[in-house]
Amino acid sequence: MIGIPVRLKTAVSLVLLGLLTLLAGIGQLTFWAPAETVTASAPGDSKAAPLTVITQDVLTHKGGPRQISIKGDGKFVLAVGRPDDVDAWVGKTAHNSITGVSEDGKSLQVAGADGEASSPSPAGSDLWVQTENANGQLDYTFTPPASGNWSLLLASDGTKPAPSSVSITFANDATMPWAVPLIVIGAILIVAGAALPFVSKFTKGRGGRPNGPRGRGAAGTNPDADGEGPAEDADKDIIGGEAPAEDTKKGTAGGPALRISLVAAAVVTALVGGTAAGAQAAETPSPSGSATPSPGSATPTSGSATPTSGSATPTSGSATPSPAGTAGAQNVPVLVDAQLKRILDQVAGAVAAGDAARDASKLAPRVDGTELQVRTQNYKIRSQVATHEARMPVRSSKLLGSVISTQRTWPRTVIALTQGDGNVVPQVLTLVQASPRENYKLKSTSPLQPGTSFPAIPLGGTAQLPAGDKPGLQYSGTEAMAALGDRLTKADSAFKDKLVEGTNSPYIADVLDYQASTVKSGTNGNFTFTHTPSPTDTAVFRTSDGGAVVVGKLNFDFTSKPKSDGDTLTVDKAAAVLAGGDSTKVGLVQTFSESVAIYIPPAGSTAPMKLVAAVRGLVGASFQ
Repeated sequence: MIGIPVRLKTAVSLVLLGLLTLLAGIGQLTFWAPAETVTASAPGDSKAAPLTVITQDVLTHKGGPRQISIKGDGKFVLAVGRPDDVDAWVGKTAHNSITGVSEDGKSLQVAGADGEASSPSPAGSDLWVQTENANGQLDYTFTPPASGNWSLLLASDGTKPAPSSVSITFANDATMPWAVPLIVIGAILIVAGAALPFVSKFTKGRGGRPNGPRGRGAAGTNPDADGEGPAEDADKDIIGGEAPAEDTKKGTAGGPALRISLVAAAVVTALVGGTAAGAQAAETPSPSGSATPSPGSATPTSGSATPTSGSATPTSGSATPSPAGTAGAQNVPVLVDAQLKRILDQVAGAVAAGDAARDASKLAPRVDGTELQVRTQNYKIRSQVATHEARMPVRSSKLLGSVISTQRTWPRTVIALTQGDGNVVPQVLTLVQASPRENYKLKSTSPLQPGTSFPAIPLGGTAQLPAGDKPGLQYSGTEAMAALGDRLTKADSAFKDKLVEGTNSPYIADVLDYQASTVKSGTNGNFTFTHTPSPTDTAVFRTSDGGAVVVGKLNFDFTSKPKSDGDTLTVDKAAAVLAGGDSTKVGLVQTFSESVAIYIPPAGSTAPMKLVAAVRGLVGASFQ
C-alpha cells in the first residue's frame, strides 16, 4: 500500500509539469508572442537634398514593406520606377539613398551623395509606372506593379529639399521555435500522468501467483510443470505481466510506475532532443557555405516573397546594388502596359488639340521629328488650300498591339498599333524618348497597308537591333530601307521581287504610277525622283518568328526643271503655299517625308521582304 500514494504523487507531478509546459508553449504563441511588425526609421540628421531614393534592397527586405510613412514640408511626389530609370533620372543631382536596414531592424541606413543642387520635377515623367502626390504626409503601401526590381523616388519640386523623414514597417520574422514542442511535450506529460494510476491497477490486477517458493514442487525438488527453469520463468512473468508477489510489493520502487515514468521521460527527451536538433539544423549553414542570416537580414523568411529571376538578394545594410539586378534589368521592357496607355492618351490629346486649332505649338509637348514637321506644314497648307487633305487623326484606342523594346539605354523607341475614330485602317505610331528626363514624343505615323497584318512580337518586350546588323536576318534594317528607296525610285529595281507589298496594298504602285505619269505629262520639264533613307530615324525590332520589323523615314525629293530657257512650270497648289509662288522658270524642289514599316524575314526563308505601312507628307518646296 505504500506504493499507491507515491504513484499518485508522481502522476500529479507529471500532470502539473505538463500543464506548466503546455501553458508556456501557448504563451509563446499568444501573450508572449513578438509583435507582428517592426518599424525602422531614417535618422533625423541626414543632410537635405532635392531627391531621396528608396532602393530595391529596402523594398525586398523581409518580403517587402507593409507600409511606408513619409513626412515632408509641403507638397511632394513619390514615384515608382525601375532602379536604372530612377538612377538615370537622379543623374548628377545631390540625393539621399535609403539603402538598407540596421541589424536590430530599428533604423534605416541612409547614404548621401553630393552633386547638383536641383533637378527638374519628376512629376509627370514617363519613366514612372506609378506616382503618388501628397501634402505634408503620405502613408503608402508598396505593391510591385510588375515582376522585377523597383525603386522609389521622393521629391518636392526638384529645388526644395525632398522628404527625408521616412519610416518603413516590415513583417516581424522573429519566431518562438519552442512553442509547438512545449505544447506537444506538455500534452504528453499530462496524458502520462493521467494514465499512470490506471496502468498500475491494471498491472496489479494481473499479478499471477501467491507468495511462496518458485520453481520447485511440493517436495521442493521438482522443476516447474512447464519444464522451464527459474530464469526463464522470471522472464516470462515480466513479459506476460505476471509479476511475483514479492515484485508486486516492490512496485513502488522498481515496478510499473517506474517504467511509466521512464517511458514518459524517454519520450520527452526524444522530443526535446529532436526539436533541439531541428533548431540547430535551421541555424546551421547549408553545405553550400551560405551565411546564417542575422536579425534584420534581407534573406526571405518563410512566407516572404521570393526574389524574381535576376533580382538581387539584398543583405542588411548593403549600399551597393547587386550586379545581378543590373544584369537582369537588360531584359526588362522599357514600359509596362499602364505606362504605354498613359503616354498614348497624352500624345493623342496633344495631337487632337493641335489638329483642332491647326496650331503646331500645341503639338510640341508630345510630337517631334517627322510628324511635327509634316503636321506643321499640313496646317499651313490647309489654311490656304481648303481641299488639301488633313493628316489621319492619332488615337490612343483601340490599342491593337505594341512593340516594347528591352533596350535600356537612350534614346528609347516603342511602337503602338491603334485604330480609333477616323482611322480607316490601323495606324503604326512610333514614339521616341530622347533622354531620361524627357517624355516620349510621337516621331511618325503610318497607316497599315490594306490587307496587311503587322508582324507578331514576343510578349514581355523584344530586342532592338542595331540598324546595320542582321543577325539571323535576310537583310539589316539599313539594307531594307535602302532596298525600299531603290524600289520606289526605279520601276525595274533589282529589289522588285525581293521587297513587295500585298495585293491590295497601293503604296509602291501608286508612287511609281505618280512618277511615271508626271514624266509623261510634263512635256516642257525634266523631272527626277529620289527616295533616300534617313539613318537616324531607322529602328529595328525582333519579331516572334525570328525576323524583324524596321520602322524609318525616307526623304522623297521631286525635282522639276524647265526643258528650255523661258519655259514655265506650273506649281501644285500645296507646293505653291510652301514655295511662295504658283509657277517657276528656274525649277522647283519638293520634299516629302515618307514614314514606313518593313518586315524582314529570317535568314533561310524564301519569303520576300514586305512593306507593312507607309504614308508621305509634303514638308518643303523651294525654287532653285
